[in-house]
Amino acid sequence: MDSQAMQASGKEREARVREMERRMDKGQVALDALEAALDSLDAAQDGYKAALPELTALAEYYDGDDWRRDYEADEAGKLPAGLKRGVLSQDALFDLLTKQRKLEERLRKLSAAGRI
Repeated sequence: MDSQAMQASGKEREARVREMERRMDKGQVALDALEAALDSLDAAQDGYKAALPELTALAEYYDGDDWRRDYEADEAGKLPAGLKRGVLSQDALFDLLTKQRKLEERLRKLSAAGRI
């Protein structure tokens, strides 16, 4: 094999190696990103599962007599000025439950598509 053929053969080998490195680098970036996303999803799922009893308690508070009494006391100015009142907002609970339903629907769709 003459020197030109050897040079061409060496350049082809280098090009193949660079292409393999490019594919491997791209794959590694995807692997790292997906692993981080799955870890995040796993932690979020654990946090959501842990928070569900709070959602039940919040719904029971809202549906029960305590919420109405607290709301009326707030309207009458009987609660401390610095007290956070978000829980007395009917919109806040409605928005929270709507957000929950939408997120659960997204998860169902992903599951039905075989993505989770």
